[in-house]
This record gives sequence, structure tokens and C-alpha cells, in this order.
Amino acid sequence: MLVATHEGLLEVGDGGQVTPVGPVIDLMGFSVAGPDRYLASGHPGLRVDLPQPVGLIESTDGGRTWTPLSRQGQSDFHGLTVSDAGVLGFDGALMRSPDGREWEQLDIPVEPHSLAASPDGMHVLATTQQGLLRSVDAGSSWSSVDGAPVLQVVDWADGDSAVGVTPTGVVWFSSDRGESWQEAGRLDAAPEAVAASSEGDRMRLVVVTTDALVESFDGGSTFQVLLER
Repeated sequence: MLVATHEGLLEVGDGGQVTPVGPVIDLMGFSVAGPDRYLASGHPGLRVDLPQPVGLIESTDGGRTWTPLSRQGQSDFHGLTVSDAGVLGFDGALMRSPDGREWEQLDIPVEPHSLAASPDGMHVLATTQQGLLRSVDAGSSWSSVDGAPVLQVVDWADGDSAVGVTPTGVVWFSSDRGESWQEAGRLDAAPEAVAASSEGDRMRLVVVTTDALVESFDGGSTFQVLLER
């Protein structure tokens, strides 16, 4: 399991051992684009030959090396998500690119804390301090989700299902692309990141909290600790 941190990528083994992967980069934004292919943004560590900020960078070898794609010295994407439709990021403005190289600026009514695009990229969820925003046109327009909880982090498990966690650690689940939400469980600490995936008839969640790295195989009803911080 790989975890993106302010010190770069870390691999967490089954026994909880932690191994650095690749150079030290303050990964403010990180998204999986495919097997061993990652997109990221942030700041280079000492003696790392990348611009400040790094803009959008790409790894095609599981994070061992990184190549600049675009916006070097310009963008520090704190919100970053990738899908079949391309890349969506927030660096003070909402930016969209079909290929990670050519960009257009979009409007969003509230600054997002995190962004998550569905696999096809048409449905996007944005967590904000004022509530959850939802787009059904790849980020071109946004609307508030009535009745949705205020989420800190959010991710898609598949094309229809999404999971989010509130600042106080309550886990919520949506099966209709973010239109409605049901409470699923509760964490003991505030979340910093969440990753979701559908594995057969089970939903796997991995959450980084202020206290630990935890994992669930029942959609967030129960969690086990993988690594304490």
C-alpha cells in the first residue's frame, strides 16, 4: 500500500513496516492515473531536481521517478483528481486539462478542500467548508447537494458509489453518484485522506487520520488499524 505524504511516497507493508519510494517531494496533491502511473503536485525536497512548485508531475514507474508535465513553477495543486476525462486541479483557481498539458480555468463557487472525479470524469465531488458541491459536467458547473453532510475528504469506489468522511470522523456513503448520503460508521480521529474501491461485493476503504492509517472492508462500518502515527 502506498501513502502520499509531505515527505514523498511511503510503502506500508503488511506488517506495518514503512519504506520510502522515490524522491522526497511534499505531495500536496496526488492521484492514481493507472497501474504504476501517478500524477502529483507540491514542492520538491532538498537536492530534488524539480521546479518550485513542481506543477503537475507524472510517474510511470510506481513513484520511483517523476517527470514534469506542465505548469512548473506555477501551480501547487492541493486538490487533484484524474479520470478518463482528464485532470482537474485547484491551485487557487479550478483548472481542467484533457491531457495534463493544456489547461483551461473553470469557475467554482467555493474553494474546495478536496476534489474527486468519477471514473468517467463527468461526475465530480468537491468538499468545502460550506458543504458538498457536485458537478455532472466534468467541473464546468456546480451545485450544492441538499441534505449532504459537510465532508472533509471524499473518494469514488466505482462509477456510482462514493464515500466521504466529515471533519469529526463520521463516514458517509452514497450509491447514487453523490445525490444522497447515508451514515455508515465512525472513526476515532479526524481524516486527512480517504481512498475507496469496490472489490466484488465488498467496499474497501483506507483512511489516513490524525492518529493512524486504518482500513475497512465493510464500507466504513468497522475499521482496523494498519499503522499508528
